Amino acid sequence: MTSRSVVRTAAAVAVFLGFAFLIVRDRVSAKAVTTPDPVVHDSLAAASGKQTIVLSGGCFWGIQLVYEHVKGVVNVTSGYSGGTAKNPSYELVSSGTTGHAESVKIVYDPSQVTYGQLLKVFFSVAHDPTELNRQGPDEGTQYRSAIFYTNDEQERIARAYIDQLDQANVFSHKIVTQLAPLSAFYSAEGYHQDYAIHNPMNPYIMINDLPKVDHLRKQLPDLYVKYK
Repeated sequence: MTSRSVVRTAAAVAVFLGFAFLIVRDRVSAKAVTTPDPVVHDSLAAASGKQTIVLSGGCFWGIQLVYEHVKGVVNVTSGYSGGTAKNPSYELVSSGTTGHAESVKIVYDPSQVTYGQLLKVFFSVAHDPTELNRQGPDEGTQYRSAIFYTNDEQERIARAYIDQLDQANVFSHKIVTQLAPLSAFYSAEGYHQDYAIHNPMNPYIMINDLPKVDHLRKQLPDLYVKYK
């Protein structure tokens, strides 16, 4: 049984207990952090277009759900990045032996939202960048925090933002987010795509993922949009 399966079972018990569910949900919901705007950033493009960013921050269900509610995002795909295995499967990646991390590929319109703004969402509400090789209840290198950059400009902005947040002591612990060039992105199996949208009553989604969207709506209202 995978760690995520164990969590789902425990979460289901919490739901039936009622009060236990509320306690766990409130504890997870409190993890959002208010982050400043990046000092080093890009500007909105003059014309509409499409650019890509690939991020990892724990289970891809939640990261995909968050970015599907971000202004200017055209498409979000769950998948795998950062490893050596070709065309990996969920079962193989879950073994922790491939080097891949559960990731999301975000296609966005740079005339509507900037790379820097997408990073602000990543660090403030999408995940906890101080957790090493885990995220919440999920453990293993496949759940690590990572930014897979596609060009020098993305690397420069991401590295500067991490340094900015660390120097400002925004988090109680040092950021452990990995920065690495994107070598490949493999789409996950169909049943993983928009999983949180299709399964909103799943206890795992209710406890770990839905609160992130609520934080996005409250903390970054200018970037929040309802699901398209």
